[in-house]
Amino acid sequence: MRPLILISNDDGYHSVGIRSLVDFVKDLADVIVCAPEAARSGFACAFSAATPLRLKRRHNMGDIEVWSCSGTPVDCVKLALDQLCTQRKPDLILGGINHGDNSTVNTHYSGTMGVAMEGCMKYIPSVAFSNCNYDEEASQEPLRHYIREIVQKVLAEKLPRGVCLNVNFPNVSEFKGVKVCRMTYGRWVNEVVRCYHPRGYDYYWMTGEYANDEAGAEGTDQQALAEGYVAITPTTMDVTAYDFMATVEKWKL
Repeated sequence: MRPLILISNDDGYHSVGIRSLVDFVKDLADVIVCAPEAARSGFACAFSAATPLRLKRRHNMGDIEVWSCSGTPVDCVKLALDQLCTQRKPDLILGGINHGDNSTVNTHYSGTMGVAMEGCMKYIPSVAFSNCNYDEEASQEPLRHYIREIVQKVLAEKLPRGVCLNVNFPNVSEFKGVKVCRMTYGRWVNEVVRCYHPRGYDYYWMTGEYANDEAGAEGTDQQALAEGYVAITPTTMDVTAYDFMATVEKWKL
C-alpha cells in the first residue's frame, strides 16, 4: 500500500505554495489536504478552544482530496486526523510551502511549523517547508528536487520520536546545496506602530524588524540561508533546558 501524506499550511488551501507541494509529492504517496480557508499566518500552535469549526470539501487540486477548515493550522491537523483519516493514520505530515521565512525565532510564531509540531506531538513524522520568497505568486518549482528528496528520505527512514524538521529555502535563483543547522538566536524589534483614529482613540499595528543577534555565526540557519543553502533544522518537541536543570536544583527551593 502506498503511504499516506497529510498536508496543511497557514496560507490557506488555495495558496500557490500548498498546491505546489501537493504536485511535488502526489506520485510518492496518497495525499489528503486539510488547510485553513484563509490565511492564518502567525498562529503557531494555537487551536480553537472556544469557537466551533467547519470543514468544507474543495475541488481545486484535481483528484486530490482537499478540505478547508475555518480554524487554525493546528485545528486542520486535529480535525483531519479525527474526521478524515479514520481508516488510515498518515505516514507523514507536511506543512507548507510557506510564503516567507520561518527560520530562527520565526519557528515559534509560524503556523507552518505549528502543523509540523502538531504532527510531532502525535508521533507522526512531520516536516515544515518554507520559501524565503514572500511573493505569493512566486514559482516554487526550484524547490521540487529538494522537497522530493527530503520526503522520500523521511518516508523511508522516519524521524526520531519527538523530532520534526524545519526546512527553509533561501530567496536565490539557484541553491548551493543543503546545510543542517541550529536555530539562530535573534529577536523582533520595533514591533508596534501606534496610530491615532479620527474617532478619538489609539490603535496599533503589529509589524517589526528582525535583529540577528549572532550575525555571521557558522552552523546557524540564518547564515546558511544568507550563503544560498537550503537550511534544515531538526526541531524537538521537548523544550526542557536539560543543561540548566542541575543549576535550578542547587537553588534549594
